[in-house]
Amino acid sequence: MIDAIRNALRIPDLRRKIIFTLSIIALYRVGAHIPVPGVDPASMKDLVSGAGSALGLLNLFAGGALENFAIFALGIMPYITATIIMQLLQAVIPTFERWSKEGEAGQRKITQTARYMTLGIALMESLGLLTVFQAPATSGGLGVQFNLLTEIVIVISLISGTAAIMWMGELITQRGIGNGMSLLIFASIVSRFPQTIVSSFRVNPWFMLLVLAISLLVVAAVVFMEGGQRRIPVQYAKRVVGRRVYGGMGTYIPLKVNGANVIPIIFASSVLLFPSTIARFFTSVEWLQQVAAWLSGGWAYILLFAVMIVFFSYFYTALVFNPIETADNLRKNGGFIPGVRPGNPTAQYITNVLNRITLPGAVFLAAIAVVPQIIFQQTGDQLVQAFGGTSILIMVGVALETMRQLESQLQMRHYDGFFK
Repeated sequence: MIDAIRNALRIPDLRRKIIFTLSIIALYRVGAHIPVPGVDPASMKDLVSGAGSALGLLNLFAGGALENFAIFALGIMPYITATIIMQLLQAVIPTFERWSKEGEAGQRKITQTARYMTLGIALMESLGLLTVFQAPATSGGLGVQFNLLTEIVIVISLISGTAAIMWMGELITQRGIGNGMSLLIFASIVSRFPQTIVSSFRVNPWFMLLVLAISLLVVAAVVFMEGGQRRIPVQYAKRVVGRRVYGGMGTYIPLKVNGANVIPIIFASSVLLFPSTIARFFTSVEWLQQVAAWLSGGWAYILLFAVMIVFFSYFYTALVFNPIETADNLRKNGGFIPGVRPGNPTAQYITNVLNRITLPGAVFLAAIAVVPQIIFQQTGDQLVQAFGGTSILIMVGVALETMRQLESQLQMRHYDGFFK
């Protein structure tokens, strides 16, 4: 690994990409400590630390920027939410589906629409955070009142911060190494580790060592699940064109056990957080406050969270992988699955296999997301939340993806990579 890193830094083009990526990440971390004008960060820190599963998860993805109420307080979540919504809309709106099949031009339209949607989501979330300050303490707020000018400055600062994060993530994707949005989330989660480890060590060092040991086992389990796949064998018929023979070779269709990755966890968290956000605007509606309180934590929240993760795992997998289209492409190219008739039987066979392997992946996602929540509710230790299954899943996935890109860059230049 040391030789691979040395080789990567020895190549000028690759070295520039790595330095550019690290520079943007450093700039992102600086923005997470610049507070929004007119707000007391200490009050927000107390509110976030006591929010449990609601604002705590958003603060984790924002790298502590939310508890500092920095200009990057909303983090990358608005853009991720907009991207997921665009993927869902491609399955139900013909215009978006047509754009997805138009190649690079259509992708630019989808990306531009996602950007505008990100700003809209950032506007709603910034207004929601503004109501947190102005809501009375009995309703879970801070009871702080602002004049109109201060409210406008706070909202504009948060939206501008979200736009800057979106721009930086796209810069990393275009000019750096790895996926920019994923690396920004990775940096946010990792940045919380030193402070959390030191504070937990002072309180209970033995519990900290136990959590770290369990985290290593979770890392091994995540790596195992990330690499797990079911390979469906495919055979292509021989075709004679002139004097040449094409086809006749065998390959396979790789179906990942965890094809949805961390998307179901993020989407389930956003859906469960939505009633609490709406309740901030309508403090006088009693039944809405009861629903928000019911979904703010406790066993009901955990159970519903696990069920929604399993549901969105199946839902998202069905969106990103179309068995009918795959079977049609196989038939057009002369391919077939041994023992299965082409056409509709092939699509049904792929669907059955996909449904069977998605279940263990969905249960695994629900387990690594819910178990740390249960332990956190029982102990209240921030180390459990920082080293939770969701954090480890994101970090391992991003690290593996970035290493694969570095691997491909090194192999193109005839160097040994990380995976020998």
